[in-house]
This record gives sequence, C-alpha cells and structure tokens, in this order.
Amino acid sequence: MRVALQLTGLTRRFAATTAVDRLSLDVASGEIFALVGPDGAGKTTLMRLLCGALAADEGGALVDGIDVISQAERVQSAIGYMPQRFSLYPDLSVMENLRFYGTIFGISRSDFEARARSLLVDFALADFADRLAEALSGGMKQKLALACTLIHRPSTILLDEPTAGVDPVSRREFWRLLYGINRSGTTIFVSTPYMDEAERATRVAFMTDGKIVSVGTPAELKAALHGEVVEVRCSRYRDARRALHGIPSVRSVEMFGDALHVLVDSAETSISDFRRQLQAIGIEDGAFRSVPPSLEDAFVAKLSA
Repeated sequence: MRVALQLTGLTRRFAATTAVDRLSLDVASGEIFALVGPDGAGKTTLMRLLCGALAADEGGALVDGIDVISQAERVQSAIGYMPQRFSLYPDLSVMENLRFYGTIFGISRSDFEARARSLLVDFALADFADRLAEALSGGMKQKLALACTLIHRPSTILLDEPTAGVDPVSRREFWRLLYGINRSGTTIFVSTPYMDEAERATRVAFMTDGKIVSVGTPAELKAALHGEVVEVRCSRYRDARRALHGIPSVRSVEMFGDALHVLVDSAETSISDFRRQLQAIGIEDGAFRSVPPSLEDAFVAKLSA
C-alpha cells in the first residue's frame, strides 16, 4: 500500500494548550479520508502542520514521501491546501485568481491555459471567468478555491472544512466534484463538521482534544458502537430530552434532525421506561422505535465515553 500521509507522534502546543497531541496515522494513496471533530479539536492545526504552515514541536509527518519538518517549502509546492476561510483575492476575477496561483506554482503559459479551461468547465465556472471573486455566491467561491488548489495537479489535497456555511445544494455539488477528483487518483484529506459528508469518505477519524480517538470506515465505526439507538418523536423535545436523561439506562440523548436519538444498552427493554417517563411529565404523543446507529451516534458515544 502506497502511503500519502504518514504521521508519527505529531505534536503542536500553544502555550499551555496541546492542540495536536502525539498523533500517529497513515492515509493510503487514493483515499478520501475525513477528519471529524468539534470546534477546538485540533483539526485546523493538524492541517496547517501537514501543509508546512506550522512547525511541529515533536514527532514528524511525511506527505507523499516529503518530510514536512525539513522540507516544508517542497511540501507546499507539491500538495494542494484549501484553508477554512475563503482566502482568494476578492478584487481579482475568477480567471485572474487561477492565473495568480498558476504563477505561484510555476506553471507554463500553455499548460496553464489548458488546465484553467478544463477546471472552469468541470466546475461550471466558465461563464463566470471574468466575474470578480467577491461577486460570487458562497458555493461558487468554494469551487473557485478548489480550482486554485488543483491548478498545479497535486497528488494530495488538504481541505479544511471546505463546505462550512455553504447551502446543502452547493455542498452536494462540491462533493460531486471531489468524487471526480478522487477517481483520477488524487488523495483527499478533508475535515468536516457534517456527518453526512463523513459518510461519503473511504475512512473517517474522530478527533477531540488534539487526539484521534477512533479510525475506520463509516461502517466499521458504526458497528463498533456499544449499545442500541432508540428514536424518539414527540411534541416537546426539550422536556423529553431532560426527562430521558434522568433514566439510569440512558447513556446519551441527542437531537437528530426532527427526532431524539437515545443510546441505551437494550432498545427493547428501554422503550417502555421511556414511555412511562414521558407520560409522567404529560407527554402523551411519544413515538419510539429502534433504529440503526448513525455515524453521528457513534461519534457522540465516543466523545461521551
């Protein structure tokens, strides 16, 4: 197996805070690898370490065989990195932004023209080549940022929450583009706050407090969940959540769309307790059923352990 990313004891501290805590991880070439964690988990710090924008305090990392500690400039030239915030030039047009990044990476004029035209067509930006970046919608800005990330044909790209704040339709379109990029052989290492996006990855890592606490395919992470999930629907979710937390067999209660997901050891033996508890506070319309665990259920359970 060819390894695209190899982390060994990677550590970064900010004063008394350890943002990345002795991380060791291998990401295979050609994977879509998703990093999931709450705000402050260390995801952005890890991304910046891998692209050479930050120096590690301990440990090391290789990106496509290049040492990010001793060869940071070479790493930055070899990979594609898309930061969390839109970082392109708002007063330049779509094409001018692409040309700027093409110049940074030393792409010849003939290669740039062919590559830029291909990206603009693939990303549905060809009709907006002369539009200023500041005039683009949120989804189009992210597509432009991705195009600039790919202009030099990197074999590995690092994407830091690329769809945060983007509408659901644009998020689906962005992931359609990622699938196409990945089919061409590009390794994608992406952090995301959205569990539905993590479900689309080859493998997923749960990260919290600077540490990776679980790694596996989405199916493996869900199968490793100890317990069963009961879906609860009713008219007073806030009251129901508070009441269900008071039952000893309940390990966690979380909102999941327009329902509650309650993690217990046994769904069959818990549902009658749930019904009695909600009826005791005047909730008579409770509907309960056992459901397969989601990736979000697995993540919450891991953080609560």
